[in-house]
Parts: sequence; C-alpha cells; structure tokens
Amino acid sequence: MQLINVEFILLLISALSITLLIGNIMRKKPLKQLHKAFSSVLLCVLIICIGVIAQLICSTFWGVNPLYFENYIYIGTCMLPVALFFTAIIFKNTKIKFKKRYLLLFIVPILTLLVLYTNKYHNLFYKSYSSNLNEMVFGNYFYVHTIYTYGLLIVSITIMINASLKNSGVFSKQTLLIIIGTMFPIVINIIGTFKIFNMNVCLTPISFSIAVMFYTFAIMRFNFLNITPIALRTIVDRISDSYIVLDENEVVTDFNKTFLDTFKIKEENIRSKNIIDFLEENKKYKANILKLKKVLEKTKHSNNTISYEQKFNEINKYFTIEVTEINVDKSSLGTLILLKDITQHKEDMETIKNNQDILMERERLASLGQLIGGIAHNLKTPIMSISGAVEGLENLIKEYDESIDDPLVNSQDHHDIAKDMQSWIPKIKTHIEYMSDIITTVKGQAVALSNQEDIFFTVGELVKRVNILMKHELKNAYIYLNVLMKTDENLTLSGDVNSLVQVINNMVSNSIQAYNGDRDKIIELEVNKKEDKVIFSVRDFAGGIPKEVQDKLFNEMVTTKGKNGTGLGLYISYSNIKAHFGGYITFETEDGKGTTFNIIIPTKKQ
Repeated sequence: MQLINVEFILLLISALSITLLIGNIMRKKPLKQLHKAFSSVLLCVLIICIGVIAQLICSTFWGVNPLYFENYIYIGTCMLPVALFFTAIIFKNTKIKFKKRYLLLFIVPILTLLVLYTNKYHNLFYKSYSSNLNEMVFGNYFYVHTIYTYGLLIVSITIMINASLKNSGVFSKQTLLIIIGTMFPIVINIIGTFKIFNMNVCLTPISFSIAVMFYTFAIMRFNFLNITPIALRTIVDRISDSYIVLDENEVVTDFNKTFLDTFKIKEENIRSKNIIDFLEENKKYKANILKLKKVLEKTKHSNNTISYEQKFNEINKYFTIEVTEINVDKSSLGTLILLKDITQHKEDMETIKNNQDILMERERLASLGQLIGGIAHNLKTPIMSISGAVEGLENLIKEYDESIDDPLVNSQDHHDIAKDMQSWIPKIKTHIEYMSDIITTVKGQAVALSNQEDIFFTVGELVKRVNILMKHELKNAYIYLNVLMKTDENLTLSGDVNSLVQVINNMVSNSIQAYNGDRDKIIELEVNKKEDKVIFSVRDFAGGIPKEVQDKLFNEMVTTKGKNGTGLGLYISYSNIKAHFGGYITFETEDGKGTTFNIIIPTKKQ
C-alpha cells in the first residue's frame, strides 16, 4: 500500500485544521455552550482522522492489523452523531439545560463500542474486516449502529437547517453552508455502506473533515456560533434604540450599531469586556455605574424588567434604560439592556411645560384685563365716600377753629363738634378696608406663576376674594351670585389660593356667559365638606353643555364660545387643581336645566 497519496495528505491537512480550529474556539472567554458542543463535534472528527492516520502508518510500515485501530476510531464515530445533536439543539435554543433523558442518546454508542471490542467472540459487528469497505462483511449489529448513527445525524442536520431557515432565510449563505457541509459525509457514507462504489477507510474522516471546513467558514465568516442570527443582526442594527447583551458574568457579548454610534464607542473596545469594568475604565461614564450595578443585581434570577431614566452628560442625552434577564427553559442566558433615547421627548415636555406656563399666564392676564374695569368702578365708590368724609372733616375743623375764641361757644359745643368729627372715622375706615381688600385680591391674582406659593387660608377668605373680583362682572350682567356656606367658614386649607380663586372665577364667568345675556338670573356658589374633602360647587340654570363637548372638557382645549373662547379655561383649571391641591374637578349637566362644576380638594394637601 502506498502511504503518501492524496487521501493521506487530505487527512493530515484535516487533522491540523481541526486542531487549530479547536484551539481557536477554546481561547474564547467565556466559553459558551455552543462553543463547547461544536468543539466536541470537532474532537470526534479529529479522533477519527488521527485514528485513520495512525492506522495507515502502522499497517504500512509495521504490518500492524488495521482492525486494532478501529476500536479507537469508533470512539469518534459513535460519539459524533450525539455531539452533533447537542450542537443542533443548542444552536436552535442558544442554551439548554441538561436533562436526564439525554442520557438515552449514549446507550447505542456505548453498546456499539462494547460489541466492537468483543467482536471476536460473536462477529456481530464484523464477520470479515477489510480496509476496503466493498470487501468488508458486516455483522447483524452493524446495521443497528448504522441506522442509529445516520438517523441521529439526519435529525441533527434537520434541526440545524430549520433553525437557520427561521433565523436567516432559505437562501442565506449560512443556511447553504450548513446544508452543503452536512451532505458530504452522509451521502459518501451511505454510498459506501451500500457498496455503490469502491470506498476505503480514508473517505469517512475526509468527508466529515470537508463538512467541518464548511462549518468553519460559517463560524469565521458568518458568525455561525454567534448568539445573534444573521437576519436579526440586520434588523437590530437598523433600529433606533440601542441595546447591549451581557452573559451570566456581565460580559458584553453583543450590541447593535446604534449603540456604537450613539455612544461613539469602537467595537473592539467593548466586546468581551465586563460592562462594569468598561464603565470604570472610561471615566466619563463612571456616574452611570452605581445605578446599573443595583439594577443588574435585582434582575438576576427574576423575570422582571426594571426601567429607569438616566442622563449621559457626555453626549447630552436622556435615556430610558430597561434591564431584563434573558431566560430560556428557566435557564439564564444573560441580560439584555435596552436604551431608549428620550432626549427629544424630554425637550418636547419642557417645551409643552413652558408653553402651558405661558398660556396660563395669558389666561391670568386676560382675567385681570376683565377685572380692571370692575376694579375701577369698585374703587370709585369708596374713594368718593372718603372724599366726602374728608370734606366734612375739613368743615368741622374750620368750625372748631373759629369757635375757640367765641365766648358764646361753651364746652358742650366743643364736645358736639368732636363727636361729629368722630362719626366720620368709622366710615373712612370701612371704605379703606374695602379698598385694601380689593388691592390685596388683585395683587394676589397678578403674582407671576413662578412666585406661586402654598399658604394657609380660610374658606371665608376665599369666598370674599371671589365676591370682590366678580362683583363688577356680575353687576354688569345683572346676574346674582348666591353663596351657600354649608361648612365652617373658618375651615383652613393649604395651597395656592390665587389659583383656586382664578379657577372659581373662571367657572362663575362661564356660568354668566351660559345665560347668553339673559338678566336677573342666579348662580350658586356652594361650599360643602364631606369627610376629608371640601367641595366648591358652581351651579347655573342655563342650557347645559353639548354632548360632543362633555368628554373633551378636561382633556383637550375646547370651547363652546366660538371665536370668543380660548379653550384654555377648564383645561388649565383642571391642571391647576390637580397640581396645586392634589384634587380634581367633576361636572353634572342636563340639557335645558343647567350645569354644576364641582371642585374637590382634600382638606390636607396630598
């Protein structure tokens, strides 16, 4: 037999290539299940290759019986289908939990080795051995071994192809490599087993080596052993959210292009690095470590997703970070960290808040504009009265001055003059107090939103302010405001009294307009207390609110006043009550009978 031939050279190349490939895979840290399973496939093929090489060398140079080497070669041959099956199911599921039933897969391989090692006593495996398969006579058990081996190989290959089809598609290079590679050993060995053509022992390891070469190319070129399938890789690289995948040791195993672009990180600088170590090495991200550590600890061995917001000052962006443990069959694969860029949302919310502040300020100023005419009118009466009192006092002072040297004026006359002067003082005080109340109330309503403060105030003080501010508008409309105080007017509340006054005034104003110019109508302002809540009810007896508007009152800026309405009143009123008092607003309306708005606030601010 000539030793140096094409088949022998191919065997040597295959053995060397497989050895290098196993070494390359084993250097990966950490070593995943798929790496270990595929390495076992390579090891089985390597055992076959080395066994056949040793068989050729020893039988050629020293005449050693080739049959002796079959005992070693069949270790790889029997275990190869089992190793490939585990590789297939791990490739499909990413990670598996070893189950007791998997031990059944080893029964036939172990039995095969026992039958082979004792073949000389029963000839169940070989009746006649030859290095040429066409000259070999097989025993009955050989066919049991062959059916099991090829059956398990076909099942394993089917699982791998189905998984690859689902992940990458029918015409993906990954799928084609798997199909072509696995067909070589199956087709060649079936042909050899059925003696269709002359086949020697070298062809089996060579055919498996060819399959391994295809797998190798899939590994190196198309990430056959990567946790992320090719099709999924294309998708995740295009999504706008960033993600990182960590293994059970918090080592970065995967990420998408969005993540690299967003944080301006090079792939080689983060791949296969512990995420905490990476953040600590990069000082600019140190501020983000503490929170992430706590969240990673909380998500271990749980099915919960923990979300939190954090700003990355280095890139001036806000993110919602979702941390989820990846579980398959109650086995932890690692952790998924999803980073959603909410910077635009934050900016939009800030813009909305600023715009709402502006709208609220405009609404306040619009209300003040309506009050100016009423205030001027309200102040004229006390001013005129004070002017009259001053003029009366001047006359009395003049009279008193002239009477000092008058011998006809006695002491009783002086007392009478003093008494007349004294009578003007209470009148002046009353008018001054009224003017002071007006000024205080208007000043409170004119305070800027940024200066709003929570203060303690009584229900009586609140109603007094409403009466003062609405007096002129009510008088001009010939509408009467009836106050129904059904609780203690000294009941104390806490909050922004100016906002509450504005809300009630807005509702009274709406009720006035609901009468559409009808005169001598009534609006009721009822103050009631139920349990730990105070209810301010503004009730009119006009036409009610249209059905198409009712559902939108507190959710949208709607108006029933046409071009004369801003749509801000009730929308902002609801926001004010919720923000400043922790309360809410309800309403009851009936077509043709009127509407009641209820402002409900807790006696103790939430």
